[in-house]
Amino acid sequence: MLALAISMLCGALPSQAAAAAITLSDYSGPAGTTVTVTGTGFPKKTAGTVSAGTGQQAFATSASGYFKTSIVIPEAADASLRIEARAGAAAASAMFTVTYSSPSVTEEEQQVAALDTAATLPGISSARLRFGVGTPGGPLAQGELDTVAAMSGETPSVILSYKDFRQAPPVAELEAVRSRGAVTLLTWEPWAWGGGTEQPAYSLDRIAAGDFDAYLRQWGTALAQWGHPVYLRFGHEMNGNWYPWSEGVNGNGAGDYAAAWRHVHDVVSSTGAANVQWVWNPNVPYWGSTPLDGLYPGPDYVDAVALDGYNWGTSADWSKWTQPWELFADGLGQVRSLAPGKPILIAETSSAEQGGSKAAWNADLVYYLAQQPDITAVVWFHFNKETDWRIDSSQSSADALRAALAARRG
Repeated sequence: MLALAISMLCGALPSQAAAAAITLSDYSGPAGTTVTVTGTGFPKKTAGTVSAGTGQQAFATSASGYFKTSIVIPEAADASLRIEARAGAAAASAMFTVTYSSPSVTEEEQQVAALDTAATLPGISSARLRFGVGTPGGPLAQGELDTVAAMSGETPSVILSYKDFRQAPPVAELEAVRSRGAVTLLTWEPWAWGGGTEQPAYSLDRIAAGDFDAYLRQWGTALAQWGHPVYLRFGHEMNGNWYPWSEGVNGNGAGDYAAAWRHVHDVVSSTGAANVQWVWNPNVPYWGSTPLDGLYPGPDYVDAVALDGYNWGTSADWSKWTQPWELFADGLGQVRSLAPGKPILIAETSSAEQGGSKAAWNADLVYYLAQQPDITAVVWFHFNKETDWRIDSSQSSADALRAALAARRG
C-alpha cells in the first residue's frame, strides 16, 4: 500500500537505470565563462570529476545518480572543447565552442543581434494560470529557456531554481529572470546538496536556535537591496522523508519544521525584504506522509501555498499511472483548508511516458488547473532525471502541452 502511494512522490526513489548524460547551461562562449554542468544516469552517491581542458571540478551524485556543478572554461588551443564528467565506471561528455572577440563585430551589433533573437520568441501570456518551468541549467541558461518558449508557444513567466544553504543569494540569476519579464520561484534548501537525509549540521533545531542567522541576514539584505518580487519556497516537500528538513529524520521532531520556518521568515523579514513572497510547499500527501496541519507555520508567515506532484506512470516497479485529478485533488483540499484564501501554485509537476498517454495527461492537467481560480501557476519540471520528465520527451507530449496552453488563453 505504501509502495502504491509513493507513486506520487517527487525525487523520493530512484527509477530505472538510464545512460549517463550531461547538459550544459551554455554551449558556447569566451574563455572564462562559468558553465553549469548537470548530469543524470551516473552511479548513485558516487564522487566524480568534471574536466574541461586543464580545469577540473569535483562533484558527488545524489541517490538518483544526479549532480550539478560548475566549471570555468579555460583558454583553449582549439575552438571546440570537450567537457567530460566521470563517476565510477560512467562517463559522459558534451562539446563547448570557445568564442573569440572579433574586431568587426561591435558591442552595438551584438546587442542588436540579441534583440533580434528575443523578437523571434513568443511572448508571456496574460492568462490567469501562469506557465512556468525549471530546467537543468537554471535561470542563467537562456538557451534552455528559449527552447522551452519555442516548443510551448509562450515564454514562461515563472522560472524555478534551487539553492542550498552553502550558496550566496543568486542576485544575477534573479535579474536574468526579471530581464525576461518573468518572476523567480526560488527554492531555498537548508542542507548541503546531495549529502543525504542525515545532516546534523542543518537540523531544524539549529536553524530555529539562530545558528544560521548571519547567513539568513545575508540573504535577506541582498534580496531587499535587489528589491523586485521573488517567490521564496523554503524547505519544500517537508511532508516526505527524503530531505534532512523533514520531521522524523535528521533528529527532527514534531513541530520543528514550523518553528524553523517562522524563525527564517522573521530573520529575513527583519532586513526589510518586503519583496519576498513566502511559498509553503508540501508534496502531494500520500499514505504515510507527515500530516500537513502540524507543518503549517500559520497565515502570518505564508503568502502563497504550493504542491509538488508527479505522475510516475509505470516508470518504476512501485508506481502506477495517476490522472491529474487523482494526483492533486486531496492535496488541494488540504491546503485550502489550512490556508483559506491563499493563492496556490503547482510548483513542480510532470508525467512519465510509460503507462499511458503523456500527451493526454498534459492536456488534462492544464484544463483541470485552469478551471480553479485560486491556482495561479503551473511549473513544469523539464528534466531528464529519474525518468524523462521533459516537455518534449516525445513530440506528442510537446504538441499537447502547446495546444493546452493555447486553449487556456482563449
